[in-house]
Amino acid sequence: MANVGTYLNFEGNTEAAFNFYKSIFGGDFINGIARFGDIPMAAGMPAFSEAEKQMVLHIALPILGGHKLLGTDVPGSMGFKIEAGNQVCINLEPDSRAETERLFKALTAGGSVEQPLCDMFRGTYYGSGKDRFGILWMFKCSEKV
Repeated sequence: MANVGTYLNFEGNTEAAFNFYKSIFGGDFINGIARFGDIPMAAGMPAFSEAEKQMVLHIALPILGGHKLLGTDVPGSMGFKIEAGNQVCINLEPDSRAETERLFKALTAGGSVEQPLCDMFRGTYYGSGKDRFGILWMFKCSEKV
């Protein structure tokens, strides 16, 4: 079923923040905590430091009314710097690849594509970009080809 969540970017304290949110909202993290050390290393990909391997790649917590908070740590070594405007992102999870592509194309028109839609190692079809007003959007679809 399609859903929407709010994605939060942190500079290394995602796990602490999400444990705080969990203490308030209750519940459990959806599928646990994925860490940067879980990423299969492709040829030519720079290695993560031991500290970066422990950073949170992805975490999700249901809060109210079916809404999910999602989060990640953003290692500076990946060239991303957290600043006003890029710490929060709207995460869309459409039911189909066709709907994912439609929304991606429409929302990034006049804006910018940060990550083109592609199949990811965790089994999702993923992409991200900004709309023409500078709002960050993430797109994730679990439908298989």
